[in-house]
Amino acid sequence: MTLLDQTPGLLEALRGEMTPKFLATRSADGVPNVVPVVSILPADDQADTLFFGNFLLRKTIRNLDQDRRVAVLVMTEQLDGWLLKGDFLEWQRTGPYVDRQMNSGLLRYNAYTGIRNAGLIRVSAVTGAFRISKLQVALDYFLTRLSSRGKPANGEGAVAMPLPTRREFAKMVAVKVLAWLGEDGYPVVVPMLSLQPAGEQMLAGRVNTKLPAPPSGVQAATNILTFEAISYQAKGRWTSRGSNGQLAVQEVYAGGPPIP
Repeated sequence: MTLLDQTPGLLEALRGEMTPKFLATRSADGVPNVVPVVSILPADDQADTLFFGNFLLRKTIRNLDQDRRVAVLVMTEQLDGWLLKGDFLEWQRTGPYVDRQMNSGLLRYNAYTGIRNAGLIRVSAVTGAFRISKLQVALDYFLTRLSSRGKPANGEGAVAMPLPTRREFAKMVAVKVLAWLGEDGYPVVVPMLSLQPAGEQMLAGRVNTKLPAPPSGVQAATNILTFEAISYQAKGRWTSRGSNGQLAVQEVYAGGPPIP
């Protein structure tokens, strides 16, 4: 059996066209990047291989051309999820993977454009699995709010987040993740649903003790996928405070399909 086959529930989640999936990459100088790529699907004809459509992935493309190490997070609507590690293989401009992406429900009726090519990833490890209860989501959210109240310390080089970014990260019901580089140089990406603004320049969140945790001082990136299919990414320096942590925001990006 392959890695994907022997992990209960993983293949079914990967095959879901609307299942939230995030792809974490790294630049040549070691800056993490994480974006939602819900087009990630399992390549049934190649063991432990995933493929995805190149659609509005400019920074991710540049990173993959510089460094092939990646991480993938998959999380279902029931808040069951898996953490994957792997390596980018290649881009394909034609062939069955491109055709499957173009005929998927996400792109078949897209009024703007199709994919430019399809990317392939070879999964080398399933590094973690999790199940988060809705009660735990609410508890972590309010514990984070209590711990960060009155402590929005400004980090070195931090910038003020635009109001729309702060509004989205303030929502409790939203898919939020945090990514950084592990000791082996591969990106690590975990769910951090409690992440929320702590002042204009900080995002605070509670670390899940059953999952990998970012070390204090590491460069990190976070992303939130909204119900409007717009994602916001913030990058900065992570500081741990026991079970909690704060990201001093240094950069903010927004991405999504063209809006008429």
